[in-house]
Amino acid sequence: MGGGYVVYGAAGSGSVAVEAALTLIGAPYEVVERQTWADEAAAEAMARVNPMRQVPALALPSGELMTESAAILTWLADSHPAAGLAPGVDSPLRPRFLRWMSYVSAQIYSLYWVRDDITRLAADQAHEAVLRERTAARIEHCWRMMEAQAEPAGRFLLGEEISALDLYVTVVSRWGPRRKGFYVAAPRLGEVVRRVDAEPRLGDLWAQRFPFTEGWEG
Repeated sequence: MGGGYVVYGAAGSGSVAVEAALTLIGAPYEVVERQTWADEAAAEAMARVNPMRQVPALALPSGELMTESAAILTWLADSHPAAGLAPGVDSPLRPRFLRWMSYVSAQIYSLYWVRDDITRLAADQAHEAVLRERTAARIEHCWRMMEAQAEPAGRFLLGEEISALDLYVTVVSRWGPRRKGFYVAAPRLGEVVRRVDAEPRLGDLWAQRFPFTEGWEG
């Protein structure tokens, strides 16, 4: 590979999990800020990179572009095995890793496309309230289901060391209904994400990209 990675993302968004992975890997990267929800100009600028107008997107040192957060995190972990961010393909933990990476992406993360701009699917204002309520309930239900089935294998979800899965859950669990609701729905997972929050190697990243400001837990 040639130079560093380029992350197209935004503070507080799913790109922060990718940035966290790159930080733990120790790979050089730069961030191109694209708050696609801010205005049409930002969305159009992102569309020139990813026609879906979504972050994160990752430009590899080879020049190839990757989208889809779970795929990016899995690829980074597999491409930098020394960082220990994912079980190897022959590990008995590999199926669990792939299952829950896909689960978080498909069952939870995808609902924020609706919640970030409820008018995309709502027929009217009354319908907006229904969609907000039902998507929040679905997110809570999905966290409860993961809590019941994904028993941590150590201090973290897959053992004693942080994985890409831990990073993914830590970032996504900060979105609405936010951490207070998450802790109630998934108390064991809550213990894991608190450890990721406190990881010294990520302290500067959290402070810059997803700070623990007053009231951040909800």
